[in-house]
Amino acid sequence: MPDTWELTTLENGLRIVTTPMPSTQAASVNIFVGVGSRSEPARLNGITHFLEHMVFKGTEKRPDAFLIAQEIEGAGGTLNAYTNKEFTCYWNIVPFDRFETALDVAADMLLNSKLEQEEIERECPVVQQELKRNRDNPAAWAGRLIGQAVYGEQPAGWDVGGPVDLVATWSRPDFVEHIGEWYKPGNIVVSVAGNVTHERVVSLARPLFEGMEPGSIPPVVPYDASISGERVATDSRPIDQCTMYLGLPMFGREDPDRWSIRIMNDVLGAGMSSRLFREVRERRGLAYSVGSGYGYLADAGVFTISAGVNRDKLRETIEVCLEEAEQLSTAHVPADELRKAKDHNIGRFRLSLETAFSLGQRHGEQLITRGAIETIDEVVRQIEAVTADEVVAVAKRILKRERLHCAVVGPDLDEAEIAAALG
Repeated sequence: MPDTWELTTLENGLRIVTTPMPSTQAASVNIFVGVGSRSEPARLNGITHFLEHMVFKGTEKRPDAFLIAQEIEGAGGTLNAYTNKEFTCYWNIVPFDRFETALDVAADMLLNSKLEQEEIERECPVVQQELKRNRDNPAAWAGRLIGQAVYGEQPAGWDVGGPVDLVATWSRPDFVEHIGEWYKPGNIVVSVAGNVTHERVVSLARPLFEGMEPGSIPPVVPYDASISGERVATDSRPIDQCTMYLGLPMFGREDPDRWSIRIMNDVLGAGMSSRLFREVRERRGLAYSVGSGYGYLADAGVFTISAGVNRDKLRETIEVCLEEAEQLSTAHVPADELRKAKDHNIGRFRLSLETAFSLGQRHGEQLITRGAIETIDEVVRQIEAVTADEVVAVAKRILKRERLHCAVVGPDLDEAEIAAALG
């Protein structure tokens, strides 16, 4: 598992990081841009995601989406992109002997998209269908509702894809303006991992990117902890099961407690040996799926507990989940359980870094969000250092009922019943 990388910063500020993996047959190109939905003004909420679609639609060199896809897929590779609240990533993975093509395609898409008005109008209903599909998926929609409930009506809480009707109001100048503000070389990281050398990557990337003009990017609206959404958010539908999320606001990705919460979350709801799984599913038979998790922004985050449960077991499931969570703030995790949680967390972390794609993603994301890459040994050392006292402390810090939110998608929902279960 490589824990070495090399970093070169071009004169215009663009960063190129490579992770050599001489034994693999793959090369993965990942271009990160530090712009997401929280970077947008209200009138353009969702345009970062829409733009992600548009860069696949053609350049002067490759005039349509088919020609772009054919260059990567014709080599047996895969290409795609994604957008979240704070960054966008365009990626592909190919056999290592086709790396030069993969880098050229990625750079061409990023820098030379034609953004034709006709293509924007053609892609608009496709984007709208994607947003509607997300809403049609109960689990996905409940996850979005809890984020909106915890963050409230501020950029941190806006949907990544934006409102369905709003995306139809944009035209080519809006996309050009957005690119002009955010697609600056100092706000871009090119992360390549696989059977490549740093020297070759830089020699090929430099002429592709060095012509970008440097410049500053706009400020991002800070998270305001005084703003939040509904305590209970529901969407009643005539379906068989409820998807339930409990959500709490928490700290951002650089907070010192980020190591403690990894272990707290592992004990509570990560896997079949977690407390939630054992109590909610194995002992009480309340739900098929149950677990916990968390997500970071630069200056905020959300901790969640989720379950898929029959309607008649909804209130009991909420109450049991909260009881299990609150035990972490009142009693120390026993030494053997703490050891197992650390082993599980470290093991999952190590196993997540076995491919060119996973390492290219990790190193690019860390540079675009943190400005530095944590070594594997440093991560393991920090996890090992977490104490039972620190787990209790972070649980007390996060698990506060007065800050609790709940989102449920399911049949015949009663908001008063859910609010009563929250206490």
